[in-house]
Amino acid sequence: MGLTQDDLSEKLEVSRQTIISLEKGRYNPSLVLAFKIAKLFDCRIEDIFTPEEE
Repeated sequence: MGLTQDDLSEKLEVSRQTIISLEKGRYNPSLVLAFKIAKLFDCRIEDIFTPEEE
């Protein structure tokens, strides 16, 4: 989509640091944020995030 981290953070109403943490796998998004991301990229949450196996 050609979005920068700043663009993405603005569209999702989160900080750029949140985007960086998501990309590096240091942060799991809230359900609300996961839905926003999926909607923005027109896909399912499962296409973007996979649950951690215990």
